[in-house]
Order: sequence, then C-alpha cells, then structure tokens
Amino acid sequence: MLLSELQNGAHAVVASLVARSPEIDAATLRRLSELGFIAGEPVQLLRRGPGGREPLAVLIGETMFGLRRLEAECVEVVPV
Repeated sequence: MLLSELQNGAHAVVASLVARSPEIDAATLRRLSELGFIAGEPVQLLRRGPGGREPLAVLIGETMFGLRRLEAECVEVVPV
C-alpha cells in the first residue's frame, strides 16, 4: 500500500521507497530517505490539504512534513 492511500489519522510502517513516476528522480528518493522515510520507521498520515488534496501532513518520528502526492506515492507502507 502507498502512503498516499492511507486514511487521515492512519498509522503504518515504512516498507520501502520506489519511484512511481518519471517526475521522481534518485535525488527525491534520497531526500525522502534523509528525512526519515526508511524501512521500519513508523509513520502517520495526519491529514490532507484543502479538499482532500495536497499537501499531505505526515508524521514520521516526532517530525511533521508536508508532502506532495507524488512524493507520498513513493513511500510503500504496511498499515498497523
């Protein structure tokens, strides 16, 4: 399942990072990894932007990030 597919408030664990769009390059995946999106890390999708769109507010560790949908679609997760 992808991070972008979680419901608001749902918890999950990061499984892997995968480029699912030609717009995503190795630098974007590296940036996500550096932010803490690595296998085994707990993550929570807090909420979506206005109208259920972007940005997606995501909590990883104790830090909240705003991700674009394209970025959230790169994070494969396992719901808990």
